[in-house]
Amino acid sequence: MTNRNGKKNYSKMVNKSGVPYISFHDLRHTHATLLFQQGVHPKVVSERLGHSTSGITMDTYPHVLPNIQKEAAQLLEQLIK
Repeated sequence: MTNRNGKKNYSKMVNKSGVPYISFHDLRHTHATLLFQQGVHPKVVSERLGHSTSGITMDTYPHVLPNIQKEAAQLLEQLIK
């Protein structure tokens, strides 16, 4: 399937489903964001997106995890209590 046909098929499926249209790129971004919010390891998200390194993923989606340092500190605090 060519890229053009893939986009065409995706558009048809969305139209038939009745859900609001979201571009394929935005769907990919949403997929990554939801995985991060559920605590999925960056390496796994990176592999699912097809990035060559998890660094690319983390550079692309830093805004998804604004509280990552705070959460890490809280987890460490719970462990040493």
